Amino acid sequence: MGPNKMDIDNTARPEAPEVIPSTSQADSDFGGKVRSAVIWRSGTQILAQIISWGSTLAVMRILSPGDYGIFAMAQVVLVFLAFMSGHGFASSLIQTKDVSKFQIRQAFGILLLLNAGIALTQLVIASAAAAYYKQPIVAELLRWQALIYLATPFMVIPEVLMMRNLEFKKPAIINLLSAVVGVVVALSCAYSGWGVWTLIAAPIAIFWSRAVCLVIATRFYYWPSFDFRGAGHMVGFGTALLLNHFFWTIHSQADIFIAGRVLDPHTLGLYSEALFFALIFSSKFVPPLNEVAFPAYSKLQDDPEAFSAAFLKAVRLIMLIAFPFYFGMVVAAEPMVLTLLGEKWREMIPFVQILALAMPVMTLQILFGPATNALGKPKILMRNSIFGALVMPVIYYIAIQYGALALAWGWLISFCALMGFTYWTSHRPIGITLSGLLASIRPGLIAGLVMAAIVFLTDHFLLLPLGGGLPQPVRLAALVTLGGASYFAMLWYSSREAFLEAFNLVVKRKAPDIDLPAKA
Repeated sequence: MGPNKMDIDNTARPEAPEVIPSTSQADSDFGGKVRSAVIWRSGTQILAQIISWGSTLAVMRILSPGDYGIFAMAQVVLVFLAFMSGHGFASSLIQTKDVSKFQIRQAFGILLLLNAGIALTQLVIASAAAAYYKQPIVAELLRWQALIYLATPFMVIPEVLMMRNLEFKKPAIINLLSAVVGVVVALSCAYSGWGVWTLIAAPIAIFWSRAVCLVIATRFYYWPSFDFRGAGHMVGFGTALLLNHFFWTIHSQADIFIAGRVLDPHTLGLYSEALFFALIFSSKFVPPLNEVAFPAYSKLQDDPEAFSAAFLKAVRLIMLIAFPFYFGMVVAAEPMVLTLLGEKWREMIPFVQILALAMPVMTLQILFGPATNALGKPKILMRNSIFGALVMPVIYYIAIQYGALALAWGWLISFCALMGFTYWTSHRPIGITLSGLLASIRPGLIAGLVMAAIVFLTDHFLLLPLGGGLPQPVRLAALVTLGGASYFAMLWYSSREAFLEAFNLVVKRKAPDIDLPAKA
């Protein structure tokens, strides 16, 4: 299994905003359901992610960068078409207070038509995509990947119905089982010499095993309805989400789409997998942290001062974690890559270092979306997505003219531009100033820079000169230990309150208290 091969977007791009299940507060067991949902969702997600990452590293040691480069080319087409797969239409069932069987059958019918159409479209354009990339095998990969769309209706509707009641136990167990299925298929194919086809077989096995199990577990035995009278709300809600996903897909996939025609598969594979490593925190850990750090948003939207205070505190806490993670990745990229992936991935090291520099900016940028949505202003997120879709491809196109490493620098430039635009559109509704935002990120930024300097100097002036043939795992362990100790020490002495809040958030999963501004 390649990086994040459980999802359609296997390059681990920034995730599109999720639709949060809405359940009546009047439910007497609401609090218990919420606690159970958090436990099952977070617990099984962590376990499934550990299984996935272990499999990913094992497969990457077997396959070549060229295999991942070819796969990335096909994946752009898959992800671009997947935004139309109809998740938004099904999610409208969550927003509706009372759902009839007829509405469920309508949603099922919509998803069947959409995904059958998408699968057919992918079959038709497969040859054109292969010609664009000048890689004939891309056409065959895309034809087989069309099977993923056909599983989507049988997977999405049952999940949505359970989400309505915060029933996360069954889908959590099923997702874990499908992850195991994917691992078995991936390792079997990789060791059997399937090459790039390993990266195709594993996701197909995951999607179809998940779909079959969900149908059985929920007894989803419905005939679809193609009578769409009265489905206006469903279509309108789904279309709004579809447009947002469309622009998000453009700016999140533009780099591979543009680079795939210029770079050879080997170099493209190095770039795409470096991006996978760089995006681990922002794509997998920030969403759960948002769930814990922003619990008061919906209650604070009518209190502007409290809302802005909550947002700045959440920014401070999450960036306290993001800065050391990414700065540490920059200075320890060499032993990390060589330890986890082996010598044949050495050329990936500079890509990891450059992209890791861009990730704190991206992490900060994606924190604004949930806040503006909580204020009932989704058009702000839409404008930000449109800006990214217009500007970022231009930056990538210019950057790739100077080589693959320049494309990685394009990530930093483009997200700095997107961050600036996001702040401009969002700071007044949220009620923050630039000085307030900078003050929130300052503790993590300063401590992270000090940590990175200590690790860099120790590595280059002590471990490398004196270590001789020091094994890379030992070197990595030493740098991680030193980095963690120096960062925590710096925080403890310079910003003890922030340290304790971050500790409670990550270890105890306890939402911080919101310090309300003093009233005049």
